[in-house]
Amino acid sequence: MTASFHDLKDASVFITGGGSGIGAALTEGFLAQGAKVTFVGRSDANAFADEMAAKHGQRPHFIQCDVTDTDALQAAMETAADMQGGLDVLVNNAANDMRYDALELTPEIWDDNQAVNLKAYFFACQKAGQLMQHQGAIINFSSITFMMGAAGMVPYVTANAGIMGMTRALAREWGPKGLRVNAIAPGWVFTDKQEEQWATPESKAEFLDKQCLKTFMEPADMVGVTLFLASDSSAMMTGQTLVIDAGVIAH
Repeated sequence: MTASFHDLKDASVFITGGGSGIGAALTEGFLAQGAKVTFVGRSDANAFADEMAAKHGQRPHFIQCDVTDTDALQAAMETAADMQGGLDVLVNNAANDMRYDALELTPEIWDDNQAVNLKAYFFACQKAGQLMQHQGAIINFSSITFMMGAAGMVPYVTANAGIMGMTRALAREWGPKGLRVNAIAPGWVFTDKQEEQWATPESKAEFLDKQCLKTFMEPADMVGVTLFLASDSSAMMTGQTLVIDAGVIAH
């Protein structure tokens, strides 16, 4: 941990997909700041929660939940707020970056992808807007795939464009009540899922060549910027998308 954000101590934080990949790094990052964390995910993450308790002396609260079930997602957020004394920070992180040939997409595949990658983001934001009465920070994870016009993943790219637009619209609408809404657009972060499903030595080398900084990105690289956007250190930032990609877009 390279920085301490003292105002995050005892803050109430809710993270989607907080038990693996980038989400797990975020859960640990907030715990290290002394925050109270609830996270949701489809797979059982109690072992991860136990590991965090042993390491940080505070167990994150895990609720098994499919974020595409809007009622269950919003109920989990209400539970977190009740347990943690309100809600200060929402991090929308859960996503599915499946690859598809655009000519073979069906309406069902399209709807399933938007349900995970965009619809769930909005309805988590909506519940946060209800629970955060006077101030709070919402952080939506997007992706540089939209900026790159990445091929082979049109539903995901489309959703990430939508996340950036939604972030700006909600920042404008909820600014008068003190809520800040920002987004983060990572480059290629090498989670276990990426390594298992998509990454090859050739594709990694090709992507590294696009980066200004010649270091592969890891989930931990997303933690500092998320803590910054959650804290009062970014008190006058809203409606922004911060690109964290080792310089791909600048290349």
